[in-house]
Order: sequence, then structure tokens, then C-alpha cells
Amino acid sequence: MKTYIFSFLICFGMIFGTTSCSSDDNSPTDDQQQTDDSTDDSTDDTTDDSNDDGSQGLAAEVLPNVSYGDDLQQVYDIYLPEGRTSDKTKTIVLIHGGGWVEGDKEDMAGYVTLLQANHPDHAVVNLNYRLAVVPNTPAFSQQFYDVRDALAHLTAESDNFQINPTFGFIGVSAGAHLSMQYDYVYDTTDQVKFVCDVVGPTDFTDPFYADDPEYQIYLDFLVDESEYPGVTDYATEVSPALRVSAASSPTIMFYGNEDPLVPLTNGNTLDAKLSESGVTHSYTVYNGGHGDWDAISYIDLQSQLSVFIETHLPID
Repeated sequence: MKTYIFSFLICFGMIFGTTSCSSDDNSPTDDQQQTDDSTDDSTDDTTDDSNDDGSQGLAAEVLPNVSYGDDLQQVYDIYLPEGRTSDKTKTIVLIHGGGWVEGDKEDMAGYVTLLQANHPDHAVVNLNYRLAVVPNTPAFSQQFYDVRDALAHLTAESDNFQINPTFGFIGVSAGAHLSMQYDYVYDTTDQVKFVCDVVGPTDFTDPFYADDPEYQIYLDFLVDESEYPGVTDYATEVSPALRVSAASSPTIMFYGNEDPLVPLTNGNTLDAKLSESGVTHSYTVYNGGHGDWDAISYIDLQSQLSVFIETHLPID
């Protein structure tokens, strides 16, 4: 099975959830949501409400494909709630999966609907990033920088958007890896207050990966060594579980006990490292594979995640 996963020719573009990170598998579906899915992205049906001081509140607004860089893939959609203000309106950022080589923000559409229904006072950002391309466009650290640049753009535009530049991350598979790595390594100003990790790879030194004969080929492709001067152990460098510290944000984790792409040992390692560093976290294992769980599991995920958001990214 491991050889199948890491076969460069067979599984390129599929490893870590290209096929399992679509909205059909890892994004809550209509049947899996407890909430009313009638949320409308348009602003036609919204009305201005007055704020407590008597001023008129802002209407809900959706801004698609906002550019945060020069590349066509460096865009995000932002869903701005009604009555938002730069003081109270914190932002949840969604990061899609796809093995770092495929995927699109549309894969996270189910999460947008879920968050708008359950957390209507939060802004939601659905992020695209530059995908890795064989043979000359690696993923790391380019994709970490894209997350950084997107947050920098949101921060610079926070007054225009009327949002508070305080963030939480929800990532799926490769997107969960990017979310964790950004928070654990790059978020030096503590703008990110929580990370939700859904079947994210956390430890590339795991024998599940490292013992496979194709492992080094894929790792060499993913990592731009010029971005890591003086580093020789690239697997450790880009493994979020091995970069955890006491400064890491609260993390909520969801894994499958029969995942053929991300082994449960990756979840176990992250759980242990977060415990060692005293980081608030939650770890749930469902029956099933790479996010292909039953409806009861997704309802549980939704419930746990909602509590985590209200605890760690509250709207005051």
C-alpha cells in the first residue's frame, strides 16, 4: 500500500488527498449538515441593521477572487457578514487540499455554507495558493509564503473590509498541513488563534513514508532546498508535528483509522507533541479513511469544531 501511495508516476497529484479532498469527501455535504443550508451568498436579501450607537450597519457582501499576489492562483474569496466592524469581526480562513499539486477553493464550498450558518458573525476567507508543478515549481516554502501573504493582504485591507485581522484556520489534508506549518513556524505575531486539522500530514519522517523507495523522489520535488539554507533534514523541517512549541495555537484534529494516505501515526505524533508542549488541543479518530466518514462522524466534527471556534475565536 505504501508503495502505491508514493509511486511518483501513479500517485502524482493524488498523494495526501487530491481525490479525497474534494467537497464530495472532506467538505460537509447537504446530508451531513445539521444546519439550514439556505444561506445565500448574494447580498440582495440582506438589509442594513443599526448598530448599538444608532449608526447604520453594513450589509453582507461576497468578494470573489480578491488578488493577494501577482500569480493568477493567488486569490481568495471573502464572505463578509452583515453588521461587521473592524473591532469585532474575526476571520476564519479555509485552505483546501489536493496533495499540494491540485485542488481549488471550490472544494471547500461546503465549509463556507456551514460556517455562514453556524457562525454568521465571522468573516470567512476561502483561499487559493500556487500549486506545485513538475518539475520546476516546488510546494515548500512557496505555499507557506502564500498563506503569509494572504494574511498580510487581509490585514492591510482590514479597515476597508471592516474585519478584525485575527484569524482561525480550517485546513483539509494538504491544506491542513499548510495551516499547521504556518501557525507553528511562521505566525510570529500570533494572528492565528486556532487551527483545525482534518486528515493533515504532520510527520514526513514517519516510517509509513520514509521507508517507501519513492519517498525521496517526492520529497525532493516538494521542497525547494534553496529556501532552507543550512538545513539537511528537510523532512523534519516541513513536518508540523516536529515544529510544535508552546507558542503553537490551539489545535483540533480529526483523522480516520483506515486512512491509506495519511497514517493514524501522524495524528498520534501530533497529539503527543502538542501534549508535551502544553498546547490546548483535541484529537478525534473516526472509523474510515481519508475523510470518507459517515454522516454521524461529520455531525460530530461539526459540533466539536463549532465549540472550538466559539472558544478560541469568539465574537465579543
